Amino acid sequence: MGSDKKFKLTYGTMYSPPEEFHTSFESNLADLRKTFGQEYSMIIDGKEVSADEKIENRSPINTDQVIGLFQKGDDNIANAAIAAAKKAFLHWRKTPWQERVRLLRKAADLIEDRSYYIGAAMSLEVGKNRMEGIGDAVETAELIRYACEQLEKNSGFEIQMGSDPFVGLESTNRSVMRPYGVWLVISPFNFPGALTGGPAGAAMVAGNTIVMKPATDTPLTPYLLAKAFLDAGIPDGVFNFVTGPGSTLGNTLVNHPDVAGVTFTGSFDVGMGIFRNFAQNGRYVRPTILELGGKNPTIVSKHANIEDTALGIVRSAFGLQGQKCSACSRVLVEESVHDELVERLVTLTEKLAIGDPTERNIFMGPVINKNSYRDFQDFSAELLSAGRLLTGGKVLTDGNYAKGFFVTPTLFADVPFSHRLWKHEMFLPITTIGKIKNLEEGMQIANDVDYGLTSGFYGSDEEASWFFENIEAGVNYSNRPQGATTGAWPGFQPFGGWKGSGSTGKNAGGVHYLQMYMREQVHNRVRKLSDF
Repeated sequence: MGSDKKFKLTYGTMYSPPEEFHTSFESNLADLRKTFGQEYSMIIDGKEVSADEKIENRSPINTDQVIGLFQKGDDNIANAAIAAAKKAFLHWRKTPWQERVRLLRKAADLIEDRSYYIGAAMSLEVGKNRMEGIGDAVETAELIRYACEQLEKNSGFEIQMGSDPFVGLESTNRSVMRPYGVWLVISPFNFPGALTGGPAGAAMVAGNTIVMKPATDTPLTPYLLAKAFLDAGIPDGVFNFVTGPGSTLGNTLVNHPDVAGVTFTGSFDVGMGIFRNFAQNGRYVRPTILELGGKNPTIVSKHANIEDTALGIVRSAFGLQGQKCSACSRVLVEESVHDELVERLVTLTEKLAIGDPTERNIFMGPVINKNSYRDFQDFSAELLSAGRLLTGGKVLTDGNYAKGFFVTPTLFADVPFSHRLWKHEMFLPITTIGKIKNLEEGMQIANDVDYGLTSGFYGSDEEASWFFENIEAGVNYSNRPQGATTGAWPGFQPFGGWKGSGSTGKNAGGVHYLQMYMREQVHNRVRKLSDF
């Protein structure tokens, strides 16, 4: 990339990319704009499929912009996609795992080759700034590669076990991992790349066939991933891409008896509904992988480096407009450094550039839709009645903001810890700051929520060890200026949560994730010694 050392993009390095990143992004953005208004098909059994009704994919940057027309799938579409996946499973499960790895690696390479175009799509349909968009695309490829590496590293998860001590007999045991069948991947709007392609890749390389159903607000990115799977030569029916409302198409998919497993990322309420329906409507227990949000705290010690702390909190609180499951939404600060940190947080927050996220110097784009726009106003009013507004709390409606869902990054202080919004996930660029007497009090407040996804800490190294020992969350960071509670990356910081944030206790992009898409089978072979 113009230097002796090749630049590796992660969420930790995205703040200082080489110039070539911007040039490539802008070129691909221009190409993508030429396609505005184009109609996109679903892909079922390797074929393009249309529906009678269409869904307009409009940009939250400017709702006059129709990015594309997508299909409004119904019950018939759901049934056709599952039938295609069920049929394809018969041969895909018998495909040698080495061949599955080869095909999925090829798909990952194609996704990375197209990462600028995919990143531009995310800027336009999600509102990600350009580096967040490219980062999501590259992370998608890395998640698929990591799943391939785990399967390869473990030799397909076929392991010779101990031999039974029978007299006159040879008794051998072998543990093998086998796929489940048709796997459903329901992905969220905020990471339509990584949280579609990551689980889809893991499920497929494990030998399952899949149906991908993206969020209605963000269908273009998953469509581009589906095209990469198609172009990589993954056989017809192994993956299927469908679009439509969750209340109709999504429910039919979840309730279908031929679905063997489901991965869902989204809100706690919707995820718990899927969990209950998936359990009640099946003939037996089926695996359910859920990631259901967070209410992520950062605890700040009196020994913290204030500059690193403020920078990390602002990046995690307001990156992607706070619409990350891992966003820093609660800050708990020891009294002696509270005022100093608040002053620095306000200064940094007010410097954030808000606008069209496809532009180079913009940090914050719009929130995703009208509902989030309205929620921002309602939550801000509720917090204003309970505490002190430090900065933000406004919607932006003038000039270039007029046709989008733009809001200001918002900080509140002095909100009583008993207030419900200390525990409720707002999923918006709103963060509350609270004063604590000591770290023990901060830890008690941090853990006193139903969620347990990510967390952050700033203080001494000895205090950090205490923090890691006591925090109840799946992904935890200390003294990280790149992001207090955000930045997970395959093979570095696997992403997953405890308690209400996740159903499995295993983290995506980690050493224990791939096995959840497989079930164990043991082969016991007994032969008489006299026979050979």
